[in-house]
Amino acid sequence: MITKPLDVASNLRSEPRSFDVLFYVNCGLIVLFFNLCGSRFVLAPGLGVDFQMPVMSGAMGGAVTTDRFISVLPSGQIFAEGLVNMDQLQEWLSAEAKELKEPSLLVRASSDVPIAQLTDIVSAARSAGFHRVVWGAEEPIEEKRKILAK
Repeated sequence: MITKPLDVASNLRSEPRSFDVLFYVNCGLIVLFFNLCGSRFVLAPGLGVDFQMPVMSGAMGGAVTTDRFISVLPSGQIFAEGLVNMDQLQEWLSAEAKELKEPSLLVRASSDVPIAQLTDIVSAARSAGFHRVVWGAEEPIEEKRKILAK
């Protein structure tokens, strides 16, 4: 580094000899913060930007509220409070159905998910005790604008 013309070297602090106590306190506080306030969704896999739900006319007319929801990708990944496989989904559905009076489930499946996989999920939800299982769909953009304009 060129410091001779302005004599900058005389104004620089020397490098610290070792890590002092404050460094370790800061590191400890950072670790504590991330453990207490961290989210399990920060580094977990999620729905990508290419996730497209099926489009169907009249989807908003049949909309109902549900107690629980899952998301299904064409690759076979199922997200229900984390990434689960079919066996784990069955256990999760059974545990969730026991907590609710009249459990209902929304299946948010990408438009590329095979019907065979969806029917397996619906039958698993029914056998677990879910009274209502709804497949999610979106209105076409033109119809959505008309409904929102009313």
